[in-house]
Amino acid sequence: MWQVNGRSDLSWEESVRLDLYYVENWSMTVDFVLMWRTVKVILRPEGAY
Repeated sequence: MWQVNGRSDLSWEESVRLDLYYVENWSMTVDFVLMWRTVKVILRPEGAY
């Protein structure tokens, strides 16, 4: 989850919070949203080193 929500711009705590949110709220819909957001991040990388 954190990989499409800011990557290295996020603090450690925020990264863990996002991953825990994903684990606790997993669904096919969330996965489809993450796939869509992954495509957007690939096309416009922000927060990458």
